[in-house]
Amino acid sequence: MTRTRTARLTGARLDAAARFLWTSGRVLEQRRFAHLFGGESGPGSDPGSDPSSDPAGLLAALDAHRTADGGYAYGLEPDVRGPAAQPIAVPGALLVLEEAGALDEARARAVCDWLAGVAAPDGGVPVVLPSLRPYPHPPFVPVPEEGEPPVGALLSTGQIVAPLLRRGIVHPWLTAATAFCRTAVENLRETHPYEAGAAIRFLDAAPDTAWARREAARLGTLVREQRIVLLDPTRPEDARVSPGYAPGEYHLPHDYARRPDSLARHWFTAAELARGLDHLAAEQQPDGGWPIHWVRWSASTESEARPGVTLQALLTLRAYDAPGGV
Repeated sequence: MTRTRTARLTGARLDAAARFLWTSGRVLEQRRFAHLFGGESGPGSDPGSDPSSDPAGLLAALDAHRTADGGYAYGLEPDVRGPAAQPIAVPGALLVLEEAGALDEARARAVCDWLAGVAAPDGGVPVVLPSLRPYPHPPFVPVPEEGEPPVGALLSTGQIVAPLLRRGIVHPWLTAATAFCRTAVENLRETHPYEAGAAIRFLDAAPDTAWARREAARLGTLVREQRIVLLDPTRPEDARVSPGYAPGEYHLPHDYARRPDSLARHWFTAAELARGLDHLAAEQQPDGGWPIHWVRWSASTESEARPGVTLQALLTLRAYDAPGGV
């Protein structure tokens, strides 16, 4: 039987998400929503007159998280607290800059300069720095000791490098970091969902497209063989929860292939993707937001994380509702 394709991001679903974001979202996520979905205009308004098309407010909200040394902190990444800039906050900053069309040479250079100062000699950046130790942080994030040499991680570096490569940024640190990611991806033999997700983000942006396609195919085989993707939400026993993850912290096909044009799209059948997307749509909560699935170590960080998770769900559903989706 041929499956009839239907839109998952319905008007009612979007309206409910809007209510959640206007009720519970931080200023940053409210500004992102307005910019990405025209949330400051009423139905039927002229898109050209929509004030959300001006990213100034969004960029101002992001700048509130910027530190004097050029990094980002102050809970931009909700699981990482305090005023000390951390590498794992940079992917969120670059995401906003990219969405706002503001990832220009000057901003990219400032971020790369800061990253160069905290990177390991091979260009890889740690997930967090010893400066996080005095501030609240989750038990699943190991904090290096003061004076410990930095050790780069694909989890952080891959997510950071990807948008910079898409933008065509040139910087000495980025050259080294790209080589670090390439080597790290080639050496992946055992992985976990967040690391595999960072790897596919990097591969989607890698300039050597032939190499990226080969490595993406190998990574997809690894993800399926190690059962770190839940292919059928009605059969959770078929997937494996990685060590240190919360019970039920599964990743579905769309968590790897966030858009239909991702190389990870080829890892899954149309039916597997459709099951996951249907499950994602159905996960919307009565308050209009989407839940988090990782360890809830703090009520405040959960409440601050849900708006970002909700925006990602909306973006994924919208991407797959477009022509070429499933």
